[in-house]
Amino acid sequence: MRAYSIREATAADIDGARAVMLDAVYRDFGTGYVPRWHADIIDPVPFYVTPPRHALLVAVDEREGTVAATAALDARGPEHPPNPRRLAERFPSGETAQLRRVYVRPGHRRRGLARQLVDGLLEFARTDGGYRSVYLHTYPHSPGALGLWRALGKVVCDEREEVPGGGSGVVHFEIPLA
Repeated sequence: MRAYSIREATAADIDGARAVMLDAVYRDFGTGYVPRWHADIIDPVPFYVTPPRHALLVAVDEREGTVAATAALDARGPEHPPNPRRLAERFPSGETAQLRRVYVRPGHRRRGLARQLVDGLLEFARTDGGYRSVYLHTYPHSPGALGLWRALGKVVCDEREEVPGGGSGVVHFEIPLA
C-alpha cells in the first residue's frame, strides 16, 4: 500500500504540481492549455503560494517522491461573465474560498487523496477566519468529480439544467465551511 504526504507545496513541488494540472486539462478535459483559463497552472506561485490567504496543497507519493495530486484555494469568487450573475453575487471575492485545481493522477485515484486535500483546504479556510463560504465548479465529465463534490456539498447551479442552452455545462457547488 502506498503512503502519501499531504502538505503545502514547496518550491521543489511546483514543477510536479504543474505537470499534474496540465495533464488533467489535456487528458480529462480535452481542452489543453488555454491561457485565459490556465495562467495559474503555468505559474502557480503568484496565484496560490505567495498570497497569504491562498494555498496550494500537494499529495506526494512517499515511495517515488513525486506529486500525485493537487488542490488549491484562493479568495476569488466566480466572475460574471462567464458564470451566472447570481453566483458572482452569492460568492463575492474576498469572502469566498474558491477550491481550484483538485486533480489526481489516474494511477493514484480511489485512495482518498482528493478528499484529504480538500479537508486540508477547508481547515486552511477556517483558520483564515475571513471566509464566509466555500465555492467550486466542476465539469460533469471530470473523472470522479461529481461524486466527490456531491458527498461534500450541495449543487447551487447546474448550468446544464438552469442556464438557457446549457451554459458551459458547469456544475457549481457550495461546500460547508463549518
